[in-house]
Amino acid sequence: MSTPVVILCGGQGTRFREQTENRPKPMIEVAGRPILWHIMSFYAGHGFKDFVLCLGYKGDYIKRYFNEALALSADMTIDFESGTVQSHDSARDDWRVTLVDTGPHTETAGRLTRVRQYLGDERFLMTYGDGVADIDLNDLMKFHESHGKLATVTAVHPTARFGALGIEGDLVTHFAEKPQMAEGWINGGYFILEPGIFDHIPGDVDWAKEPMESLATSGELCAFRHDGFWQCMDTLRDKIFLNSLWDGGDAPWKLW
Repeated sequence: MSTPVVILCGGQGTRFREQTENRPKPMIEVAGRPILWHIMSFYAGHGFKDFVLCLGYKGDYIKRYFNEALALSADMTIDFESGTVQSHDSARDDWRVTLVDTGPHTETAGRLTRVRQYLGDERFLMTYGDGVADIDLNDLMKFHESHGKLATVTAVHPTARFGALGIEGDLVTHFAEKPQMAEGWINGGYFILEPGIFDHIPGDVDWAKEPMESLATSGELCAFRHDGFWQCMDTLRDKIFLNSLWDGGDAPWKLW
């Protein structure tokens, strides 16, 4: 069994309500494809192609997408006279995708426990279904293996919401439009986890609260520092920004 990748896809995306009224947040499109597809393609580009998707809010939308993607990825011949459809072999993604309904209101750590049966008793990767980055996942794995702890979180510098000014006296010496902040680290959402982390989940709770706090206080959580590109998609502004990167030929997460 290859190392599985768990992607949390069940939230309601309330901060992005204008886009999530009729579809789940991971299905919001960047360059004509759901951001979930971009995330999965990024993992696949590093050789991780076994996915477990934790569905919740409008999870049927995601199930239909993958079911139709398989059917529509093949070339086909439609014979209207006989009423038959013949599919032809064609290139398609060699992914294995397990879609699990983890409940519409379940917390993130609760969703993780509900897919445990699909993970075996080995380490796995985990991320959220709304952020892209140019992390070297193979370096991340090597780092995780080197420290021997239960969990690794990728630490990133957040992007500033507003343009940054360099000022000397009254003179602006430089300006950067929404730069990545040079100080401070936040949870970037790209994890590598050992099965022992389930002992740190007390129930249906937020993964970023009790479980991560428990792992940290017990000395079982290490941080992989990533200084490169990272961007979540929480607002329409973020979506426009990611699309502009793609349209400009500068999408750092693109490996295909």
